[in-house]
Amino acid sequence: MGNLGMTEILLIGVALLVFFGPSRLPELGKSLGRSIQEFKKAGREITDSAKESVAPEAKAK
Repeated sequence: MGNLGMTEILLIGVALLVFFGPSRLPELGKSLGRSIQEFKKAGREITDSAKESVAPEAKAK
């Protein structure tokens, strides 16, 4: 997780509990997971379309 130690992760977790409460944390986790999934999907689609646009040029040579 980068340069985060166990103490920093615990502090972030406590801050999330204080700000959002225990009932909202599962909602936040789900929405964060969906956002990351959509971001990865969009990245794959861009990569695939770039590969498709380059592939015909490579075959022509």
